[in-house]
Amino acid sequence: MGFKAQETEFHPPSQADIEESIAKYGRDIYNDFDLDAAVFNEKHVEIIDDLVEKCPVAHSKVGEGYYLVAQNMLVREVGQNWRTFSAAKGYMPNRPDGLPYLYPEESDPPLHTAWRTALNPFMGPATIAPYADTIRADANALIDRFIDRGECDFVSEFAALLPGWAFFKNVLGVPIDDLDRLVDGVEDGTFNPDPEVRGQKFGFVFQYLGDYLKQRSEEPARGDMVDMIAAGVKYEDGSDSAWADRVSVLVDMTFGGIATTTYVMASGMHWLAQNPDARKLLIEEPETYMPRAIEEFARVYAPVVALGRTCTRDVQIGGRELKTGDFIMMLYAGASRDPRVVDEPKRIDITRETVLHSAFGVGIHRCIGSNLARLELQATFEEFLRRIPEYRVKPGGEPTYVSGFLRSMRSVTFEW
Repeated sequence: MGFKAQETEFHPPSQADIEESIAKYGRDIYNDFDLDAAVFNEKHVEIIDDLVEKCPVAHSKVGEGYYLVAQNMLVREVGQNWRTFSAAKGYMPNRPDGLPYLYPEESDPPLHTAWRTALNPFMGPATIAPYADTIRADANALIDRFIDRGECDFVSEFAALLPGWAFFKNVLGVPIDDLDRLVDGVEDGTFNPDPEVRGQKFGFVFQYLGDYLKQRSEEPARGDMVDMIAAGVKYEDGSDSAWADRVSVLVDMTFGGIATTTYVMASGMHWLAQNPDARKLLIEEPETYMPRAIEEFARVYAPVVALGRTCTRDVQIGGRELKTGDFIMMLYAGASRDPRVVDEPKRIDITRETVLHSAFGVGIHRCIGSNLARLELQATFEEFLRRIPEYRVKPGGEPTYVSGFLRSMRSVTFEW
């Protein structure tokens, strides 16, 4: 059994809960939450589980402040109601001044509809399936680099590279020689604690991809997604999409293509290193258990921790009154660990027949790249386990992480 009916009764955290939170985490996570706090990186899962269990709507005092929902039903309520909870003012709290919006992620219908309708065919299962051979060949090319050495930093030597290679080669058509600079721009633009540095890195990514889109618009058409973005779409009022909008769409697709799959990939491989029976199951019966394992790893290792929306009206949610303009974040990583809908959510079980998760989001903004991500994960687990079935975490090489509205593994060393 993988899921169950959702309960609807909510109770706010008690004073005892608050005192326990302060003792455990050094802060009241229910009324003084901070996505960027070091403790949220260090005790990531524990804090998420406490929010899911004890707090329908948490609050942060950081900057202009924001709210946070972690329980599955509330995450879906926000994600599926774009008229009340708008994406048009961005998905990150306390957004740096001057940072361009990323379309279609940071938009509502009809603009969102226009772009998603045009983009969807390029990321659908039938379009993505032929990429499998190239992705599998690239996975083996990366393994070739370190297999004879007997160890690797799995993140820097594989998991941080394969998603970018897959996206650059198959979707974007950008030379992989430029991948390192773009990955650095995306990573620092997301995680650097200095807002000025984040802005500079975002600026580089926008400039690079804007230049690339301009170049492609002047070349013979290839019939791919980049050509479609360069040509633009018609908006509901009959106007053509602005050039800045087109660049924004390309940046949004690139961020999704290289900034998220790494965490699921590295975390799944780390868990398999510690669970030889599950590893054996995937090696011997991949047809049955690989699809389940991929969904289970996506459930427990959600790379998009939380994305935000802006209230368009006064609204009550989870027993709390929010005002027009309030910012509220959906804790996707929590919605997938909610015992109200998932049996034994803290237990990783790659044999679950039904895996309910929100790793790819909910509602109209659900991740457009989920098919490609699954293809990359399947190639990774199958090819690595085929060639290096007996591996372990090297002593001293345990994982390191960085967290915010996204979560990423920075390093983990395997040996064999």
